[in-house]
Amino acid sequence: MKPLPIATLPLATLGIGLLAVWSLFVGVSDVSLAALFGGAPDQATQVLLVSRLPRTLALILAGAAMAVSGLLLQMLVRNRFVEPSTAGTAESAIFGMMMVSLLAPEMPVFGRMAVASLCALAGTGLFLAILRQVPLRSPLVVPLVGIMLGGVITAMTEFIAFRQDLIQSVRGWETGDFSAILLGRYELLWLSAALTGVAYLAADRFTVAGMGRDVATNLGIDHRKVMALGLVIVSMTTAAVIATCGMIPFLGLIVPNVVSLVRGDNMRGSLPWVALMGAGLVLACDIAGRLVIHPYEIPIGTMMGVIGSALFLYLLLRRNGHAG
Repeated sequence: MKPLPIATLPLATLGIGLLAVWSLFVGVSDVSLAALFGGAPDQATQVLLVSRLPRTLALILAGAAMAVSGLLLQMLVRNRFVEPSTAGTAESAIFGMMMVSLLAPEMPVFGRMAVASLCALAGTGLFLAILRQVPLRSPLVVPLVGIMLGGVITAMTEFIAFRQDLIQSVRGWETGDFSAILLGRYELLWLSAALTGVAYLAADRFTVAGMGRDVATNLGIDHRKVMALGLVIVSMTTAAVIATCGMIPFLGLIVPNVVSLVRGDNMRGSLPWVALMGAGLVLACDIAGRLVIHPYEIPIGTMMGVIGSALFLYLLLRRNGHAG
């Protein structure tokens, strides 16, 4: 397939903008142009500024950050089927959030995120250590190892949470949901936006590091430092998103694979598209979740789980078909 021309990037941005505007006017409360400039402007404006606008910004920031994290993790692990929810990263972050709630419930949100980031980094490091000991006869072994590791961490987390009456909080972190996002409860995601910017600035180094230690060393790149930077970005971004709205499964797996079909493997060229598509997919799924059973809504984690698992199976079958 031919790469998408750069000129289409503004069109994609416009499309995300239209989805964002649509998101502002979807919900139980009446936030329409008629309400804003007619019947009950004070109430409609308050709902718009306190609830709808923060929610829409959170959707954009979280979607872009998790999609870029998936791309970054795939480059570093050199496998197309890994992302934070298939490498033990997200599950480890949830374990960290649970331990903070258990041992230091008064810790501020940035402290919670820091602990969750350290746990996510440790979980991802354990995943990489296990991969070094496992014969990788198929690329599908890598995500299977991550899924099994995540299952073990989740089982341990839920066992402790059940014994300590924290299972409801853990369930909330395991299922992404933006319905509780309000002004003052999403700002942590701006940190994930900054980390996404750092990933873009270092995109060329990550691309070289993804070619392997020997190639990176021959080109004058400190492979260990680049790997460490990438894992820190992935861990902190994942922790920030989970601490704010919970886990969004499959997003970091699906979006980079779709973009790579038309943009190739150069991270600097692919990253803006990955960020835009991640934001757009999350916005679309959230809007659909609010409309399907209106006035109730389906959490974004459930919507992405259904759509993401179907696309994941398609990618697996497509790969097997090409291999055959």
